[in-house]
Amino acid sequence: MQDPNFKRAAVLLVDHGADGSIGFILNRKSDVSINELVKDFPDFDAPVYVGGPVGHDTVHYLHRKGDLLEGSDEVSRGIFWGGDYERLKFMVRQQLIEPADIRFFVGFSGWSEDQLVEELAEGSWVTAKMDINYLFNAPADELWRQVMDNKGNAFSVIADMEEDAKLN
Repeated sequence: MQDPNFKRAAVLLVDHGADGSIGFILNRKSDVSINELVKDFPDFDAPVYVGGPVGHDTVHYLHRKGDLLEGSDEVSRGIFWGGDYERLKFMVRQQLIEPADIRFFVGFSGWSEDQLVEELAEGSWVTAKMDINYLFNAPADELWRQVMDNKGNAFSVIADMEEDAKLN
């Protein structure tokens, strides 16, 4: 993907349907904390990631506390999207959610009806199975390389290539 928004991006697709698709870039950490971004949020040492080029006036969250946070949707095994915002703040204040349990995103990645299907058919994307460790345990700056390497074969070779193809 040569689009600078998605070059070497690891994207988790959270919704895909007839009206389009939504996902979050997992490996673009910002320099902003959740407390700098959201003024009424309890003191919480959690970074914010840039979820994509759309909706930079929105904040989203992926977490592993779907059993405790009503209204969240399981998007992959053990990974939940959203949930009751007031309950989230309560759970943070009560230390029922730790920074290691959640990732915040400003903005998201979005595709119109059939756009992602067409991009996949053109070979613009490499797909991989989601692993909860990618979200909560892998360092963001190594995630793309790790996902590609885990696919094996030619993808492992691509993972080791310099970003600037002229240097290979």
